[in-house]
Amino acid sequence: MRILFDECVPRKLRHNFRGFECETAPGAGLAGKENGELLRLAEQAGFDVLLTVDRGIRYQQNLTGRKIAVLILGARSNKLGSLLPYIGAAQMALTTIKPGEVVRVGEL
Repeated sequence: MRILFDECVPRKLRHNFRGFECETAPGAGLAGKENGELLRLAEQAGFDVLLTVDRGIRYQQNLTGRKIAVLILGARSNKLGSLLPYIGAAQMALTTIKPGEVVRVGEL
């Protein structure tokens, strides 16, 4: 499974997703792209999931018919220490997430 880490997610977090192919948006040449364009380009590049902390993406983007899914990490901030407690739940969600789905783990 290929996971694209949104720019708002700390780069170091990807080291906690062993067994997954993880890349940051800047590393994939997708820095500075708005959500709609980012999803389209990520999908074209073969990513399966966009991992983000952007809580509004589920209301801003329609993923119906998309080949990519979105996983939202809900935490008090996008700091590494705030996100680490949700790694286990995120990894579990990645085992069942399907294209076109938006799944949120963490704080509501």
